Amino acid sequence: MTVTLADVAARARVSPATVSRVLNGNYPVAASTRERVLRAVDDLDYVLNGPASSLAAATSDLVGILVNDIADPFFGIMAGAAQTQIGGPGDGSGRAGGEKLAVICNTGGSPERELTYLTLLQRQRAAAVVLTGGAVEDPAHQAAIAAKLAKLADAGTRIVFCGRPPLPEGDALVAALAFDNRGGGRRLTEHLISLGHRRIGYVAGPQERTTTRHRLEGHREALRAAGAAAEGADAEDRLTVHGPYDRRSGYEATLELLRRAPDVTAIVAANDTVALGACAAVRDQGMRIPQDISVAGFDDLPFSVDAVPALTTVRLPLFEAGARAGRLAMGKENPPPGGIATIAAELMIRGSTAAPRG
Repeated sequence: MTVTLADVAARARVSPATVSRVLNGNYPVAASTRERVLRAVDDLDYVLNGPASSLAAATSDLVGILVNDIADPFFGIMAGAAQTQIGGPGDGSGRAGGEKLAVICNTGGSPERELTYLTLLQRQRAAAVVLTGGAVEDPAHQAAIAAKLAKLADAGTRIVFCGRPPLPEGDALVAALAFDNRGGGRRLTEHLISLGHRRIGYVAGPQERTTTRHRLEGHREALRAAGAAAEGADAEDRLTVHGPYDRRSGYEATLELLRRAPDVTAIVAANDTVALGACAAVRDQGMRIPQDISVAGFDDLPFSVDAVPALTTVRLPLFEAGARAGRLAMGKENPPPGGIATIAAELMIRGSTAAPRG
């Protein structure tokens, strides 16, 4: 049954005119009234300008790109690449042709903000939505995301995951470009083991993120396959410290690892930004890289080759993936078979890793 503006007004106990004012933002409304209206809109899943089922042929020129942190090069590169395909140059006349307006939605890593942005994009009848980066591994949130994406898709919105695994239940309405984080993590640790490292510390990302789990699983798979794993889960956990994907986390977590296990000969960081913090912590402890301790990252962000020494890392084709996501969002490229494509990760061996001393 179609939800109307009058239904929202009845639910919020206000007039239809008040609902219109709240949604259009063109007239002052008391904060308590505004909150009641917005809660009613969410409860009834009201969509502006008519029923969602009639909007498949009437989507707007808006494409939303959701990122955790636009200041993080990992997300900035993918979003920028997607935008080249979504809002690329026109015919030089200043008129819009087949381009769309790409809007970056910065969630700050908040699951609640992610859902809020999807709701706002639904109300704006977005032509497409691109969700980037790892997903939060919370069943309730995943169910809420799946329900929201289904409504968007029913309204004619294309849904693309970029650098993000598909939903647990799978969804034919979503095109997912997933990075091989597990395989990349395994190959990176295999490289360190081949150099002779056995005591390897790991600075992991937030525990609730799929990216964190997959990279850590690859690391531990390599250790176990080589017989280099610490004895028991407790010992593995002592050589792993979790934190945000930022430089400060890398610095503080590395100091903690060195306190717990002064005999570690290598440190694997959750990403290149974390690895920079790890390198700083190692140097502040009077140790040299890689003579005293090796450090490795993940992602191959632009600055990794300019670090001193250059950072051994795992390259993810962020620009290429973002551009492909943009083409999928615009309908310029057919979805991969089954809706899912796994994008390979490439090991980049540089000067920050070497055989342990002795």
